[in-house]
Order: sequence, then structure tokens, then C-alpha cells
Amino acid sequence: MSDTPEQPRRKIKSFVLRKGRMTTGQQRGWDECWDKWGLPYKEERLDLHSTFGREAPTVLEIGYGMGLSLVAMAKSAPETNFIGIEVHRPGVGSLLNEAHNAEVSNIRTYNHDAVEVLRHCIADNCLSRVQIFFPDPWHKKRHNKRRLVQSHFIETLRPKIATGGIIHLATDWENYAEQMMEVMSGAKGFTNQAGEYAYSKRPDYRPLTKFEQRGQRLGHGVWDLLFEKAEG
Repeated sequence: MSDTPEQPRRKIKSFVLRKGRMTTGQQRGWDECWDKWGLPYKEERLDLHSTFGREAPTVLEIGYGMGLSLVAMAKSAPETNFIGIEVHRPGVGSLLNEAHNAEVSNIRTYNHDAVEVLRHCIADNCLSRVQIFFPDPWHKKRHNKRRLVQSHFIETLRPKIATGGIIHLATDWENYAEQMMEVMSGAKGFTNQAGEYAYSKRPDYRPLTKFEQRGQRLGHGVWDLLFEKAEG
């Protein structure tokens, strides 16, 4: 019998933290706006009222990239609070810069791992919508286990969403769309708004990205899934 202690399993991450230099605008957004709209990660519950200065429906987006669509959504829905989570610092800088330029103040962001933010910072039953748009598809079969939308992750999300709240997923990879549908259809406490195993039409609140518009011109598909949290 070996006396060598068993090594803990390395946690599988759904993202690769890519290092990259910020553009001038991204750095300006970080420098000028992080103190106003950035949410430092702490292992304690976020007080939404003090964070936004009001009571309002709250939308959480996980992995917003450069943040253009999230800023557009926040600008078009000033009555709603928006929180973003993004691990890539240039993306956070871009979001902050775009929010500043658009004079949007109903948006806040974490620069941290979404699983840890959900576990420690987001209170139960406080979110009206969680949106995950075009997450990394990890298209090689051996990498599929890295995909964010898995049963255990949805279980982590479920208690954070208020009754009647929505999980909105979107992807342009058909195989990932099929996995999302399988995961969500089997998830406890959710109902498909489009009907059993049916995809939804893109809601008006989700802006078309330039990447998505280009894909449509090339005949690429996009799949939206909207699942509502049932009572209880």
C-alpha cells in the first residue's frame, strides 16, 4: 500500500483564461469605471438594493464577451438591473467603456469565475432571468465535458432564480443546442416555454450580434432555449 497521499482531482473549467493586452478604450473603461460599476469578488451575499440603489428585476448574464449586447439590453430596459460575469479582463474593460459611452448606469459586473460567484455572492430567488449566450462550444468531442451547460451547473443556478424566472440559452452550434435541450428538459423544476423539446424564437430583447448576422447570411443556424422556473 502506498503512503503517497492521494492528489485531489483538478477541477474542470469551462473556460481558458487567455491573457491579452487591453485596447486603449478597454483600459480606460477599467480605470475610470471599475470603482463605480465593478463588483469585487467576496465570499458574501451581494446586497442588490445597496448595489443598485433600488428594488428592481435583476438579470444575470454569464460570459458576456466584449459586453456589447449586454449594454444594449441594459440601455433598452432601464427599469431592470443587469449583472454580468466575465473572466476575461479585456472583456470587462470593454463592457465598462461601452456602458460609460452609452450613459448606462443599471449594469454591474464581476471579473471572476461564474461558479464561485453563484455559490457565494448571489442570493436565492433573486434573479428574474439568467442568460448564457454563445458559450464556448468546446466542439471537439473529448472536450465536451468542459461545456458550461451541464446538469450540475443548472442545479447550481436553479435556486438563484425566482419562481417564474427564466433561463435563456443561445448557441450557434447544433450539437451544443441538442445537449442544452437534453440538459434543460431533464432539469428539475423547469418548463420549456416553447413546448416539449422545442426551440424558441429569438426574443426581441436579445440583440443580434455582428457575428450572428454574418452567420445568418452564410446560412448558419442559431438556437434559443427559454425555460421557466416552476413554483416550488
